[in-house]
Amino acid sequence: MKSIKPGRGPSMQGFIGSIATILFGIFWTFMTFSITKESPIAGTQIFPFFGLIVIGIGIFQAVYHYKNATGKERMSIVDIVDENEEKDPLNARFAHHEEEKFCPYCGTNVQTDFRFCPSCGKAL
Repeated sequence: MKSIKPGRGPSMQGFIGSIATILFGIFWTFMTFSITKESPIAGTQIFPFFGLIVIGIGIFQAVYHYKNATGKERMSIVDIVDENEEKDPLNARFAHHEEEKFCPYCGTNVQTDFRFCPSCGKAL
């Protein structure tokens, strides 16, 4: 049976994408502030604050992806290993006793003697 092996690739890509989001938010904030600062229309000064929201979301995502890329219990769906190399995290998290296990592809509860998942049909 295959299980998910910890990896860094997608999380580091997410971290780099978050940095790009933060830089875009900074650019947006300064550009919209310089465009709308002398606008006679009331309420146009709110546009720079959208950049602050984007910066906040980018910081949150950067912290999340960095923690996932460097943490001990990180998760990646890219690397697959055998059950004897690493336990299936779905079984470790959701199984209440040894006779219960889950399909690593779709998460369906399956019996331990099943060779194929009854939901998605993939080999266990």
